[in-house]
Amino acid sequence: MTQNCDRASEAIELLGQQQLELSDRDRQEIVERIRPTALIIHETIRVEGKSELCRPVSALAWSGLAAGLSMGFSLVAQGLLEANLPDRSWRYIIVSLGYSIGFVIVVMGRQQLFTENTLTVILPLLSDRRRKVLMRVLRLWGIVLASNLLGAFIFASIVAQVGVFKPEFQTAFSEIGLRVLDGGFWTTLLRAIFAGWLIALMVWLLPAAESSQLWVIVIITSLVGLGEFPHIIAGSVEVFYAVAIKAVSWSEYFGKFMIPTLIGNILGGVTLVAALNHAQIAQDDI
Repeated sequence: MTQNCDRASEAIELLGQQQLELSDRDRQEIVERIRPTALIIHETIRVEGKSELCRPVSALAWSGLAAGLSMGFSLVAQGLLEANLPDRSWRYIIVSLGYSIGFVIVVMGRQQLFTENTLTVILPLLSDRRRKVLMRVLRLWGIVLASNLLGAFIFASIVAQVGVFKPEFQTAFSEIGLRVLDGGFWTTLLRAIFAGWLIALMVWLLPAAESSQLWVIVIITSLVGLGEFPHIIAGSVEVFYAVAIKAVSWSEYFGKFMIPTLIGNILGGVTLVAALNHAQIAQDDI
């Protein structure tokens, strides 16, 4: 086993060796400014994930439903911006900022979002690979995914009702929903890997972001929107809207969007973030 160093203790020891006139307050401030190690970030997320795995079904379902409803505001924000901005090359950069609105509400509001849990609850499983933990992960995934999609469908169905938004906004919502379906099965799956990768990376970055968490969420999720990387919940709101106005069939939703996007998001989050970041921690302990 290699020696594991406590960076805070090491910093205090090094400061003590220097011939500097530092007060105890100065020393404490220096220690607090040291960036958290990958181990600290890993353990923060793992402990949070372990707590989530123990939550009752009803709590997960209500939180997941709230998240699905909240994600609908990404569609609304994008549609309102797209309809009001002039048709210029820079328009979609601004529209992509609207995509982040739903994520800000969900993440800052501590609501259950399926793609966050491709990292949060996977770290406890990678640390404790018993069948009991695996079943808890699958239980949480099933409840959160189903409740997220239900919330997304309810929101999209309400927004699709005539009179809720002006015709020009309805047109923008429809165009956004149809754009999500561009590309074949494998193209969508590959692009969805990037979305799962970025969202899981966002979750990994948040513990170290402290007061900058809002900016981390906005920057990462607006990149997902700008890159048109399909996200299983945000994208479902958009396609559900197209389904509600009968511009898209249910078979197109499942075959062209849901299945490849779900697979891609899981692969991106679990393999490219959870497994890799867990591996570096495991190697530190060898």
